[in-house]
Amino acid sequence: MRTPGAGQQPIDLGGGPSDLGYPCKPINDMRVSGLKRQAELAFPSTPVHLVPPSCEYPDRTAGAFGPVEVLPSVACTGTFRSAAIAPELAQVVHRSALTVVWFQTALDVPSGEDADLALRSIRWEELARDHEL
Repeated sequence: MRTPGAGQQPIDLGGGPSDLGYPCKPINDMRVSGLKRQAELAFPSTPVHLVPPSCEYPDRTAGAFGPVEVLPSVACTGTFRSAAIAPELAQVVHRSALTVVWFQTALDVPSGEDADLALRSIRWEELARDHEL
């Protein structure tokens, strides 16, 4: 937050929960659950699945909230659509959809065999929901 002058409102510069202290489990949990909640609000008609992030634990002195725990630097949200899951639905007018939240270390779009195994292992038939167009 920038400190406001007389008659000004505070401006959120978007630092997020990491501004609250060092990277640790409680801060990361807030960040992860907040990102999932944002996805649920942005896509209310689509189920949201969180791929649990793989954190790093650098050799640093622990603080008051436990050991240093570093999330991957790139947070991603994607909504994906495919053919309907239920075979009895008319494929012409039905589709399935799922919003996925995940973290990754690079800005590259995950694709094919280069995508993280956790992304490639999403159980679409169990997690996505059919809907009518």
